Amino acid sequence: MLSFPDVSLADPLAHFGRLFAEAVETEPFDASAVALATVAADGRPFVRMVLLRGIDGRGLVFHTNRHSRKGSDLSHNAFAAFCFHWPKRVEQVRVEGTVELLEDEASDAYFASRPRGHQLGAWASLQSEPLGSREELVRRFEETEARFAAAPVPRPPHWGGYRVVPSRFEFWRGEESRLHQRIELVREKDAWAGRLLYP
Repeated sequence: MLSFPDVSLADPLAHFGRLFAEAVETEPFDASAVALATVAADGRPFVRMVLLRGIDGRGLVFHTNRHSRKGSDLSHNAFAAFCFHWPKRVEQVRVEGTVELLEDEASDAYFASRPRGHQLGAWASLQSEPLGSREELVRRFEETEARFAAAPVPRPPHWGGYRVVPSRFEFWRGEESRLHQRIELVREKDAWAGRLLYP
C-alpha cells in the first residue's frame, strides 16, 4: 500500500488537481508556474517556464504561440514533461505524457479572457525569432494596437492551447534527513500502477 497521504491509483489526475488547488492557496508565489521540457527534432532537450492554465478530464493545459520553439518541438515530438515545485509546501510533482492540441473553442475562450494588452502582444511577438531591437517590438505592438483599435482582438491562428495527457506522475514530498517520499504512478493501458521510489 502506498504511504503518501491521499495518493490514489484510481485517479492520479484528480489527486494532482487537489494538490494544485491547495498550492494556489498556500504558495507565496504563482503556483501555476511550471517547468516544461520538450525535445527538438534533433533530439536535444529544451526547458522553459510556462503557466498551467487548466486541468480537465484528460490532462493539463497551457497556451502559447505555436510557432515558438516549444511549438516547433511539439510538432516533431508530441511528448513533454512538467515539473512543479512548491517550496513552501516542500513538494514537487513531475508529469510526463503525450501532447495534443487543445480544441479551438477552448483556446478561443481562454484567449478572450486575457487582458487586452496580452492579446495584442500575442499578435505582435514573433516568439522565439531573433529580434533586432526593443524598438522593433514596441513598433510592432503599436501597429497591432492601431489595427484592432475599435474592435475585439481575435485569437491569432498561430496561438492556442496544448494538453499534456499524463502517462506518468511522480509525487515528491520533502522530509527530514533527506528521507523524502517519492511515489511513481505509471499508466498501463486503462489502469495506473504505483510504486515507491528511493529518494
